[in-house]
Parts: sequence; structure tokens; C-alpha cells
Amino acid sequence: MLTAPGPAGIHHLLRRTLGPAWDFISDGDHLEVRHRDHGTPYRPPRRLLPWAELLSVLEDAFAEQGVLRVPVLPLRWGRETELTISAIQAMDPVLKDGRTTPYRQGFIPQPVVRLTAERLPTGALADGFLTSFVNTSRVELIPDVKAYATAFDELLTVLSRLGLHARHVSFHGRLAVWRRRQVEGVSLHFHHADMPVGDLVLLWNIDRPDRLILDLGTSLERLAWARSRTSWCELIFGRLATAAPFDVLDTLRTATLLIGNGIDPTARGAGSITRRLLRQMPTGTVIPSMCRVVRENLLFWNLMQPAQRCWPDVATIMEREHARATGAAASPRSSAMPVPSTTPPAAAR
Repeated sequence: MLTAPGPAGIHHLLRRTLGPAWDFISDGDHLEVRHRDHGTPYRPPRRLLPWAELLSVLEDAFAEQGVLRVPVLPLRWGRETELTISAIQAMDPVLKDGRTTPYRQGFIPQPVVRLTAERLPTGALADGFLTSFVNTSRVELIPDVKAYATAFDELLTVLSRLGLHARHVSFHGRLAVWRRRQVEGVSLHFHHADMPVGDLVLLWNIDRPDRLILDLGTSLERLAWARSRTSWCELIFGRLATAAPFDVLDTLRTATLLIGNGIDPTARGAGSITRRLLRQMPTGTVIPSMCRVVRENLLFWNLMQPAQRCWPDVATIMEREHARATGAAASPRSSAMPVPSTTPPAAAR
């Protein structure tokens, strides 16, 4: 009879894999793992890595471990969700359909859209959160639980290439099996200098616990933030950070991703998310560098996968939709778009 992996076995394998330099603290089923030099202060590097260089460092580090970069999933999903919300959806055939071959496996810098980002009581996005980001992930079938434990040590190697060294990394979570529909798993989270960065998850289909899946997930943006410890707004938008309120820039960034991938504003389906995002921005102040905002956003998203549209077309569709909502006249390839002068309302969840 096939049996699911045991949490006690994971604890033992992690101890053996990470070695004596790590302290293991258990409280019931909660586990915390810290390096013995974890109290050493973290000093960020002086130079910020450009997005392309950061992505290249990650790609090379994973490739050295035999984990090659693979094409991203389509942003339009249309299965259980309208849009792709996680790179782990690449494993749906194995996790949910009982098949043996996933859509993809390897290193996937997957653009995703999530309108459930954490927000402040005012409705503004909290630092560290966006409605779209790059779900930088290693997802693959693994032979056994030992390979899951080995992935922790391999992650430390990848992080060290970014200057995020083991003494500042910690792991924590519950060594208890959770279940969501036909999928079970065990999740542990990793932090850098007390900043949440990502998760290492072991998953399997309840009917096929022998087909184990590793989901090592973080975000490109949060990795950059953990490394730099700079202003979140300046990190994401650079010189455009003062062009508009953060939530407006975030909306334009997500809308650029959607429209650039052919997901135009519509009444139903995936396009309704594009419409909802753009129509939550009432008339108000003006972004004098609207075209530049779209262009810079598209340059970023093109690092993951070339867009289906060029930036002038994206900007025109964006302005036209906003004009329909406000009753204003849209001019093609305008350099400015009305935006709210106050904090926008929270996105629909």
C-alpha cells in the first residue's frame, strides 16, 4: 500500500542534510531551523542588481544544479482560475489529473496576477506586495523525500549567489500534512534576516503519494528587496516611483502585463480582471510620463517572455478603457492618463 511522506522523516533528513551548523527548535509540530551564526547583522551590497542580471544569476545557479529554465505558462489559464496565479499550476496534470507528465518542470520565472495582495487598513498595498509579480520557482517531480531535504541545501547555494548567505537564512513551519481537495503536502517557509522570502513545499496527489513534487517558490521582486533592503516603491518603479501613487503604478504594471499578453478588457472571463483594474482608477491627477511607464513595465515583463503587443498598442488600449469608464475622450498614444489623487480603493478579492 502506498503511504504519504511522514513529517518525522522530513525532520530527520533535514538534520542530516543541513548538518551541525544549524539549530533545530521544535514545539509540537512546529519546526524552526536557524544557522548558529544567525545573529550576525546583514549588510546589503552597495550595488543594486538590474532585473536582467538578477534573473541571469538565478538561472545560472539553478542550471548548475541540473534545474534548467523552461518556458513560462500562459497567463490566461481558464481552468480553476481565469489567470495563472502560481508556477505550481505547471504540475496540475500530476497533482490533479493523476497523470505522470506535467506541463513544465524546472526553473520557471512565472508572471502571475493575484488580486489578494495584502493591504493596509487604508486599502493601500502593504510593502512587499503587488497585484502582479514574477513567481520565481523551481517545480519538479522528485524521486523521494530525501530529494526534498536536499533542495533546502541547494536553495542555500542559490541564495548565496545573490549575496544572501546561510547565516541570515532561517526555515520554519508546521511539519504536519495539510490537504486541499485531492492534494496533500507539507510546507516550510524561508526567511532572510527575518524577512519572509518564500516557501519549500512537498506535494502529492492523495491517490498517488509516490509521485512527489517539489515547489520551491518565491518572487523575483521580493528576492531583490531582501538583497537590497531599499524602499519597496523605488525598487519596483525606479525613477518612476514619484510619477503617481504606488497603487496606481501597480495597477498600470499589472494592466501592462495583461494587455501585453493579449488579455484585453472585456465584460467576462480573464479580460474582466483587466477591466476591473483599470476602472478602479477615477479621474484626478495626471501621469505626465504615461507612455514611459508602460514602456518600462513592458521591458520588465519581456525578461520573462516576449509580449504579444508593443508598448504603444498597450498604452492605447489602456487609455481607451479608462476613457470609457470616465466618459472622457481618448486620444491614441497619449502621454498622460488621469489617475486618482488619493489612495485608491482595495482591489476586489
